Amino acid sequence: MIGYLKGKVRALDPESALIEVGGVGYEVVCSGAAFSLLSGVKKGEEGEIYTYLQVKEDGITLFGFADRAEKALFLKLTSVQGVGAKMAIAILSSMRPAEVSETIALADSKRLSAVKGVGKKTAERIILELHGKISADELLGGESAGERRSAAPAQEDDDAVAALMGLGFTRQESTRAVERAKEAGAKSAEEIISLALRGM
Repeated sequence: MIGYLKGKVRALDPESALIEVGGVGYEVVCSGAAFSLLSGVKKGEEGEIYTYLQVKEDGITLFGFADRAEKALFLKLTSVQGVGAKMAIAILSSMRPAEVSETIALADSKRLSAVKGVGKKTAERIILELHGKISADELLGGESAGERRSAAPAQEDDDAVAALMGLGFTRQESTRAVERAKEAGAKSAEEIISLALRGM
């Protein structure tokens, strides 16, 4: 089982990353949080992610996560009947881990079924099977007090990236544009989007 990778980030696509470890390139299907984490690493420099290796008759797939808490949530999602690894990754790419946990805790099936590929019945099944199994730490995204203080800016970053993707840019292009806008001094989501668009 490959549970963790630390190596040079060779390439990033909208949904996957190529990480070189010891001369071997691992293609990893990333969650939204993992992609954002790796997109902050310059090409050729080292990045690290937690992984889950799925072995099926039709192939082997390596999935990547920003931290162990996100990986644990992924495994909980895939324990639900009818929820495969690709659907779980889609959920974690559409919502932050803390948002997924909150949605399950509040039994908000409408919010969960808004994720592409997740139907109403599947959303209800996820909530039914995982409700009560979500810890307080997961509701906070497994964050420390310091990390929680920085949650608002992270949400603004996500909102800006989502807005740019809605305009037709790829996740990679949008993430890099947002990072450049923040480095230029943008703080609010509106400022970030405005500066990011100028630099696209």
